[in-house]
Amino acid sequence: MRNPYLGLPKRAFWRRSVAGLPAEEVDPVSDVPFTIGRTDTIATAGSCFAQHIAKTLVKAGFHYLVTERTPATAHATDENIGVFPARFGNVYSVRQLRQLFQRAYGLFEPVDDAWQRADGRWIDPFRPRIQDAGFPSPEAVAEDRVVHLAAVRAMFETCDVFVFTLGLTETWIAREDDAVFPLSPGVEAPGRPDGDYAFHNFSVLEMVADLTAFLADLRTVNPGVRVILTVSPVPLIATYETRHVLQSTVYSKSALRVVAEEIVRSHQGVAYFPSFEIITGPHTRSRFFAEDLREVTDEGVQHVMALFRRHYLSDDTAAAPRPVRTEDVMSEGTRAAVAERLRSVQAVVCDEEALDRG
Repeated sequence: MRNPYLGLPKRAFWRRSVAGLPAEEVDPVSDVPFTIGRTDTIATAGSCFAQHIAKTLVKAGFHYLVTERTPATAHATDENIGVFPARFGNVYSVRQLRQLFQRAYGLFEPVDDAWQRADGRWIDPFRPRIQDAGFPSPEAVAEDRVVHLAAVRAMFETCDVFVFTLGLTETWIAREDDAVFPLSPGVEAPGRPDGDYAFHNFSVLEMVADLTAFLADLRTVNPGVRVILTVSPVPLIATYETRHVLQSTVYSKSALRVVAEEIVRSHQGVAYFPSFEIITGPHTRSRFFAEDLREVTDEGVQHVMALFRRHYLSDDTAAAPRPVRTEDVMSEGTRAAVAERLRSVQAVVCDEEALDRG
């Protein structure tokens, strides 16, 4: 048998594509199945790192979709408008994403509908830090949620490209109905007085099943949507497992990377963008992490986004856009306002940081 590795491209060899190159020239992006054109509407969701993609798209003049554009109820504020397409905050786990879709379409109505904080204000358990002042009553939470979930439906139905950044495997659930929360009860509010909550660390099999189900649901309302998966390189801020946080971080990121691989291999129209590898690869010698060894530096973010632009963003406008309801897409004026908002926000919004406040 002839050596099967002879003739493979340079990217297949560590010495030629990693060790033998300056760090800034290492480019692990490959097998890009589609690009994003200027006529495409793009939606993002996921962990804190997902917000960098939104900023890049807006800065480059691409069509970043925002469906929840202004405060629509008496007690809503303009906080977090434009950070994601709708004001859902960080979506850390695959199950949380799946349940977001289910809640938006009335397929799942969790028992937990509003939690009361120590200051007497009320919050939405599924987006607990969406506005600092909270809401004056459970009814106000419910009223705002109706508008919010309508915006979520518009996002799912009208986006041409959906980018999801997988962030965490650890989460907290309600034992009664398996509802998943972005933050543990007790961090922002204690939960329902009679609530029963439990820690859960998702397995690869559970997450593959959840993401497979989500994609099937998404394509029932948006058959032509293209999906990009990426894994956040940001380590866990805390773990509830009885082990070192470094072990939990390695498990979480490894499991999420496997999930992304399994989904890309088994689904058409789904791509993987290696932001995790770009930041954490040994070729970087940790240069892209801040002093806390957790936050990604501006240099690191810029490097990741430069590779994203190089491989995924196209100036091609020849193809006609897929029909989109005009009321669900930003006007030029709104897009300019969102662009200014995103440029003005220096730090990304990260609910997880509340775990280490004490």
